[in-house]
Amino acid sequence: MSIAEAIHTLRMNRDFMSQVVAWERLPARSAELAPWPDLDPRLCDTLQRQGIDNLYTHQSAAVAAALRGDNVVVATATASGKSLCYTLPVLQRLLDKPKARALYLFPTKALAQDQFAATQALIHDGGLPLEVGVYDGDTARHLRTAVRKNSHIVISNPDMLHAGMLPYHPQWRDLFGRIEYVVIDEIHTYRGVFGSHVANVLRRLQRICAFHGSRPQFICCSATIANPLEHAERLVERPFTLIDERQNGAPHGEKQFILYNPPIFDQELGLRQSALITAMEAGTHFLKHDVQTVLFARTRQSVELLLTYLRDQLDYANLNPDSVTGYRGGYLPNERRAIEAGLRDGSLQGVVATNALELGVDIGQLDAAVLTGYPGSIASVWQQAGRAGRRVEQSAVMMIAGNSPLDQYICRHPRYLFGRTPEHALINPDNLRIMVSHIQCAAFEMPFDEGEPWGDFGPVDALLDALRESGVLHQTRGRSHWIGECTPSSTFSLRTSSTDTVVIQAIDGDAGTATVIGEVDLDSAPLMVYEGAIYSHRAETYLVDEFDWDGRIAYVRPREVDYYTRATVSSDVREMEAVASAEADDVLRAHGEVLVVSKATGYRKIKRYSHETLGYGNIDLPELTLDTTGYWLVFGDKLTEQLYDLGVLFRPNQYGPNWQTQRRQALNRDSHRCRTCGAAAKDGRTLHVHHIRPIRDYGYIPGANDAYLQANQLDNLITLCPSCHRQAEASVQARSALGGLAYVLRNLAPLFLMCDPTDLQVVAESRSPLTDAPTIVVYEQIAAGVGLSERLFELHHEVLAAALELVSDCDCSGGCPACVGPPGEIGPDTKAVTKRLLRILCGGK
Repeated sequence: MSIAEAIHTLRMNRDFMSQVVAWERLPARSAELAPWPDLDPRLCDTLQRQGIDNLYTHQSAAVAAALRGDNVVVATATASGKSLCYTLPVLQRLLDKPKARALYLFPTKALAQDQFAATQALIHDGGLPLEVGVYDGDTARHLRTAVRKNSHIVISNPDMLHAGMLPYHPQWRDLFGRIEYVVIDEIHTYRGVFGSHVANVLRRLQRICAFHGSRPQFICCSATIANPLEHAERLVERPFTLIDERQNGAPHGEKQFILYNPPIFDQELGLRQSALITAMEAGTHFLKHDVQTVLFARTRQSVELLLTYLRDQLDYANLNPDSVTGYRGGYLPNERRAIEAGLRDGSLQGVVATNALELGVDIGQLDAAVLTGYPGSIASVWQQAGRAGRRVEQSAVMMIAGNSPLDQYICRHPRYLFGRTPEHALINPDNLRIMVSHIQCAAFEMPFDEGEPWGDFGPVDALLDALRESGVLHQTRGRSHWIGECTPSSTFSLRTSSTDTVVIQAIDGDAGTATVIGEVDLDSAPLMVYEGAIYSHRAETYLVDEFDWDGRIAYVRPREVDYYTRATVSSDVREMEAVASAEADDVLRAHGEVLVVSKATGYRKIKRYSHETLGYGNIDLPELTLDTTGYWLVFGDKLTEQLYDLGVLFRPNQYGPNWQTQRRQALNRDSHRCRTCGAAAKDGRTLHVHHIRPIRDYGYIPGANDAYLQANQLDNLITLCPSCHRQAEASVQARSALGGLAYVLRNLAPLFLMCDPTDLQVVAESRSPLTDAPTIVVYEQIAAGVGLSERLFELHHEVLAAALELVSDCDCSGGCPACVGPPGEIGPDTKAVTKRLLRILCGGK
């Protein structure tokens, strides 16, 4: 059996084809070759012994540009041989100048190890008098000195450069004083906050190099994005020569790309078959045809669920379930290396992965890729699709749409996928919070001169003055010296708002031994390793017995269960400070800084396959705060009154004259404790009393009836802490037009911002304590933000128009996950009132 037969079988399946939204044939392309550039004969001979008789046109152009002294950025498709674009000019320069050095930076340790193996093999096969070494967190202590002193090429990552090399640059003077090339691979991953941090690390690197007397040349590589030249120049702040897809001479085989929308099983509610179940069926189909396959899922939990489903199905079909494994962040390094080797040598037939496998880790060339839902960006779609297909053979890619508005919008507009330019990579190196952190690091590394520029930002004397006033800098003879108590680079991470990780230890009940099976960052821990959670690792399930927050350890034990758990998070916007605003038709829109406080409040136990809820549990962990940026809408008094009259929004509740008496009785009955999480009224904590059945359902009209007497009966009242009360009110809010609009904006905005859906979150309040009006806040899920909120502010009218189109065109009757929200979380009128609200906001009636 073969990939061709697997594709033919799908095409002949009438039920399958009825759900295919688009089937694109991407034709094969033959190689375009170019003569060898002016290289040392030893390099050419070695490559020819490895079966490389000529370079592709883009490789030859990139090598030639680098050899003549240009900074070069190469942006071509996956598996086009980009690594030779930097390896050859670097090795040539090192052979010409034996004392020269080079620095390679990769975003992950796996990529660093891959390139170390490939470069070392080339050097060994050619008998070249050069040394290459890896310097990262996994490098043994006794090897680090040898890497510093002996390696002509040092392979590392931005995190290690930030915290382990630049602060100790005198020990690295051989590297920084003789460095000829800096290679930065996968620069499309350096976007958002991470990219903004890396840009400032590169400012520090160039400052240190200048101090030691060098000015390195840069070679960058990227996946296909809309702005590779602009992004490289923004990241490095140097002019670049671009080698892009127009010059790509690498061959590739024919690729069949299938966009599949799972069938609807409830037309009225608009519910479709689970994308995970459909992905399992697709993966099983390819594996039965002996096609090596990668399946991508968006989250770690989805990876583990899909892996479990796939193994169950293979076992049922009398195939080897162990021929498929998972791959995601949180696996230990030795596990991931073994998985990569198994995919290369064919001992593993399939892998279920997060976007960790998007990057150029060497796993060979698989024949099929299954994408479980839109991965969040056009660039990611083609990165994941590029994992399937040997250079001259046929391959298949199947993207299975989820039930979200984002996925369904793409199904209604498939040309968005096949005809649109990939996203821009956006960074903001001049973000004040990020920049100040790195200026402190730079001052620790070397004093600042008065008037010294900070990259393209220019002189930072005002910031240095502020740091002197805070007591961490001292000025002597026009130079600002670091006098703080710690190494500033150790106080923050380039990738997350926290430097902390939580170690997951599995306890063997019989032996009493503990084994580390993984780790998660602290920000994710409240969603993954709370007490009572089911943690999955390579399809094995573990129950979290204890989570030591202060010790940063989660203790788990093996437990076979038929369910998984999902945490619920309550978020509260505590501060909003506008940078810019505009008002029209009694709607204020603005963007600016926001402070968000989030707390995991509880979790559900969800049965596998059927996804029914089996039970609930409470989570008692500290709140997390996020200083970020947001975009918000505030409805004015006149519009709000109009929406009340139309029934689009709910009026504030009137509780009746006996409310205070009933409220006190409910608090006393519940012993002044939250009935959900058990929190007591202490340390300034105020408890709330909540109506189980909303008071508006009773039709109470002050002065007209006494329906409040029934609504305020004690058996309809429950004591809740503020966090649990916000969660309870959120379920009510989701049934309103405000909740429907928030749901649409949260899911549709990423298409216009060209960002990952997880970059955004939304809070809707019928009467915000900050504005005293109905308010929707869309905020960035990354500290300090990266400009998405400002862009959403600018795209306000376009996004609202698209939201109205999406809700109006949806075939469901009263609302569904593809428009205003899933059944059970919305009311019978949510779709209608959301559509009416959108018409009003878009200038209609």
